[in-house]
Amino acid sequence: MHAITIPEPGGPEALVWAEVPDPEPGEGEVLVDVVAGAVNRADVLQRQGFYDPPPGASPYPGLECAGRISALGPGVSGWSVGDEVCALLGGGGYAEKVAVPSGQLLPVPAGVEVATAAGLPEVACTVWSNVFMVAHLRPGETLLVHGGSSGIGTMAIQLAKAVGARVAVTAGTAAKLERCAELGADILINYREQDFVEELRAATDGAGADVILDNMGAKYLERNVKALAVNGRLAVIGMQGGAKGELNLGALLAKRGAVTATSLRARPPEEKAAIVAAVREHVWPLIADGRVRPVVDSSFPMSDAAGAHRTLDESTHIGKLLLTTE
Repeated sequence: MHAITIPEPGGPEALVWAEVPDPEPGEGEVLVDVVAGAVNRADVLQRQGFYDPPPGASPYPGLECAGRISALGPGVSGWSVGDEVCALLGGGGYAEKVAVPSGQLLPVPAGVEVATAAGLPEVACTVWSNVFMVAHLRPGETLLVHGGSSGIGTMAIQLAKAVGARVAVTAGTAAKLERCAELGADILINYREQDFVEELRAATDGAGADVILDNMGAKYLERNVKALAVNGRLAVIGMQGGAKGELNLGALLAKRGAVTATSLRARPPEEKAAIVAAVREHVWPLIADGRVRPVVDSSFPMSDAAGAHRTLDESTHIGKLLLTTE
């Protein structure tokens, strides 16, 4: 088979389409013939040499894919050769084949094309696990999503609206904010021109956000705490604004707030399987009935993963970027 390899860390040109050995499904795994993978920020970090795959995972980038099962490993039940699936991966989505623990498989949702489904597992699992399983967003509460036009953001907007929450978003252009509004966002904040703390307070009569989903990390830490409502929950899922920040515990105590930080890739298989099961139970029906839909900006041939990474680096896209093998 062919896969995207990284002989030496670097820029997008470091991604090399090369012939590599076929994977073999182990105990409890299935082999998936990949129709498409999706691009995530974590792939950029791996390309740059900063984010190695967890032990036992494929060395190739790619945290999600969609395709068809071509073989079953020992001990697998509930799946058959030929099933159309999408999958949450520890790595290997930038390849023509990948071995996947069966607990990390999801059926392609009704009404969604196989290739498009490649952009669902990582965002659905990230949003559901952080916003709902950890931060416990409830109907009537306000969710602030930083990077509302990203893959994570577009999913978070839709899921929060589906459960009856109010959604505020930050984004850097009018076009991105307009797309967020189309998806259901109620409060639109241009972070280049507006202070999100002040705008959020004005829009919520001074209350703030009950839950904040943050991809920036250190850069936004102090302002995120200021933006929290009493009993608010800040869920940090990224460090695009740095890894080390100062946390004012007095301000957090005054809010009776909570700060959590999670990652998905390095979780043990049983934790990933539990999240995937929850997503299948709670999110997949919303996709099947059309209340939540994947948002895809554009697709690239998988051999041109470098082109997709350049687009991601430019941050001009809305939603997900896909890599297709067909």
